[in-house]
Amino acid sequence: MALDDCEELLTIGVDLGGTSLRIAAYVAGSGVVDSTTLRTRLEAGPLAVVDDMCEAIENLLGRHLEGRELAGIGVGSPGPLELPAGRLHLPPNLPGWDRFPLLHEMEKRLHRPVILEGDANVAALAEFALGQGKALGVDSLCMLTLGTGVGNGLILNGKLWHGATGMGGEAGHMTIYPDGPLCGCGNHGCLEACASATALVKAAEGMVKGGKARGLARLMEKNGKLTARDLAEAAQLGDADAHSLFSETGRALGICLAGLINILNLPLYVIGGGVAKSWELLSPTMFEELERRSYVYALTAPGRVAARGMSCGGTLVLPALLGADAGLLGACILPLQNAGVADRV
Repeated sequence: MALDDCEELLTIGVDLGGTSLRIAAYVAGSGVVDSTTLRTRLEAGPLAVVDDMCEAIENLLGRHLEGRELAGIGVGSPGPLELPAGRLHLPPNLPGWDRFPLLHEMEKRLHRPVILEGDANVAALAEFALGQGKALGVDSLCMLTLGTGVGNGLILNGKLWHGATGMGGEAGHMTIYPDGPLCGCGNHGCLEACASATALVKAAEGMVKGGKARGLARLMEKNGKLTARDLAEAAQLGDADAHSLFSETGRALGICLAGLINILNLPLYVIGGGVAKSWELLSPTMFEELERRSYVYALTAPGRVAARGMSCGGTLVLPALLGADAGLLGACILPLQNAGVADRV
């Protein structure tokens, strides 16, 4: 397809979250041209949320489709997500959506094909095509998103890796500490239970309840609750207890990454999500664990003996570039990748 034709391609991207819906119109070669943000009305049930999404999609199409070809509609959804059926299975951030046929319900309303992906997958696709992957020119990467939970997306040889049922890439539920905190999936010591924003806050609240963190107790009393941002600010201002929480987060992340690097041997591992904004707080212990636990990393880190043949100079572990927009951008470019024009995004 010629570049001139690509630049007339329109896509719609949807970032479905537990608190908000973000919907954007995207033109290949130009980027996002319009967007809408709505509250996710979880209390009204999944059908009402789908109605809201589809109404917003139709409104954007009405404003921007004339004179353009619609390349597709991409949706990033919380998981676990069964593909290609497009059903959700006990998604922790979408209570009441177990076995909900999201893909079917959207296509029934829109009368158009929809491409459904896990939210971490579309974030990984965006970082690959528009973020760190593009900047470094790699063909494969692994992304971890540290937010309310921990998501994981894999790009292998330029393509999303789904696994047999669309559930490939669930490193958030890799066991880090067998006797660690209870995870929402029912296991103990998952990365999600040790390194997500939720895990950070729970650990801080436990310290306060145990009478061990006076500074955090005062902060909690002042604000009424603690957030991951509060904890990051406290750590940056020198609170030793808050700093220790990020050190432990980095340690858990490093243990997980060590296993991924040993197994996958990819050139790039990208860390995104809100917790990753505190890179300077969590990365020292993360790299300590990588050096200790991954012989592949020890041999292939930049400047090491086996790194010379790697296209980007060694095994890189870096913060994501696209921030909170990664999920929405990934959903927008998902139809372009499927159409084989992802290099024109």
